[in-house]
Amino acid sequence: MVHKHLTLAAAVFVATLTASTAAHAFCGFYVSGAEASLYNDATMVVMLREGKRTVLSMQNNYAGPPEDFAMVVPVPVVLQEENVKTLDEQVFADVDRQASPRLVEYWERDPCWEPEDELETLLDGVDLRRDRDMPSMAEGAGGSVRIEAQFKVGEYDIVILGADDSSALDTWLRGNKYRIPEGAEPVLRPYIEAGMYFFVAKVDATKVKFVEGRVKLSPLRFHYDSETFSLPVRLGLLNARGPQDLLVHILGQGQRYELANMPNVTIPTNLGVSDGVKGRFGEFYASLFDRTLAMRPGAVVTEYAWASETCDPCPGPVIRPDQLMALGVDTLEEQNPWGWVLTRLHARYSATDLKDDLVFRAARPIVGGREVVGAGGELEHGAREDSQNNFQGRYIIRHPWEGEIDCESPVRGVWGGPPEGGGVGVEPALDTAYAPRGQLELASVLRTPAPEIGFDRGSLAPVSAVEPVDPESELTGGCGSCAVAPSRGVPWAPGAVVACVFGLWVWRRRR
Repeated sequence: MVHKHLTLAAAVFVATLTASTAAHAFCGFYVSGAEASLYNDATMVVMLREGKRTVLSMQNNYAGPPEDFAMVVPVPVVLQEENVKTLDEQVFADVDRQASPRLVEYWERDPCWEPEDELETLLDGVDLRRDRDMPSMAEGAGGSVRIEAQFKVGEYDIVILGADDSSALDTWLRGNKYRIPEGAEPVLRPYIEAGMYFFVAKVDATKVKFVEGRVKLSPLRFHYDSETFSLPVRLGLLNARGPQDLLVHILGQGQRYELANMPNVTIPTNLGVSDGVKGRFGEFYASLFDRTLAMRPGAVVTEYAWASETCDPCPGPVIRPDQLMALGVDTLEEQNPWGWVLTRLHARYSATDLKDDLVFRAARPIVGGREVVGAGGELEHGAREDSQNNFQGRYIIRHPWEGEIDCESPVRGVWGGPPEGGGVGVEPALDTAYAPRGQLELASVLRTPAPEIGFDRGSLAPVSAVEPVDPESELTGGCGSCAVAPSRGVPWAPGAVVACVFGLWVWRRRR
């Protein structure tokens, strides 16, 4: 019983801590009974939103000692066993790959090429690059911690806790030999005052994999109904030891999402790059992303907004209907796995940057980052509003035709796969949180102007010399890093935050 209560206590504290911290790459923080600290440096979240239903799936990695631990998440309701399940890691890998920024390699077709059959003749005058439509109770000092529900799911022992005093949680956990980050109690307080519950998932360390010092956990999914569509991530800052990356993928029925309480910016896209980016694409993208944030401090970057069943070009298979069901469509009254828009939002910040949790709002459709040539013969640049969502971060290596041109009417600028045959090369930027930083000069590999980050004629202007994007402006075709101001009058109550798996990790000191 002692072991059970200690674990519970730890879990309770973890959950509580998670409830009121700042948005970070991790939706919560770790609490340890061991002397070593636990750290989180990258988190991937997939959320599905339809009506009041939110389905949250989360995959975390952390670095720390290989002992039993627990993950805690504040939730607005008491979750039951039927509300919680584990997912296959592959669905996260597939979502990540589909929405990742991509490096595309094109070769110019022989300008004197002539069609060889009737079908090619019919297609010869068609611009294939143009836009197209896409179809019991534990007592603490002066308060109590209650066990509201308890069950097992996969490798997790789950407890749903209620508490009415953050000091009691803090005191109780410390009294049971759990090391708690300094300053946790004030962070927990708003969540407890708002009547939030705490989802605590205890994990047996012998059942998980440690890869290069990081624990790989089975993704957890749970769902609930709430008026607020938000992600409480501030607690994750308590476990930060440097800048962290948070990737949030949101699935909406025909709907893109953005932040309601933070600035929004789209990643500069459709930029030409040199051959030197091959093999270093993650490093290149990390540099571009960091430069974008330097131009727009505190912003959350939209990297992708596209129908989930299509992509162009595709770095891998699109999300399958059965994967959409696993990500939450199976919890809806109308279980339709078609017509979902996948939005990818990327934030990177440190403990001093974030003041609030993330609150989302529906956003108008945008397009950009496609092989679409405008009336002036120029490739589309940046993001602009449209009737559909077709936006992606895309970076291009082009190989102009170098052979002979021996015909009267050569046709230049038709791009495709290599001359010897085969498809267009596509490389996604994965795990950019771990990409080397500061070793690649962005100006040395960019081949097209990018005024939104101050790049022109082979050099990057100092950040202070670049005219900032007007946050009040609308999206336009010329805006390569378009910004949207935080919505006015959006109420923010930390207690209203909807559950984000607050990976509050509790470690029990072994005797």
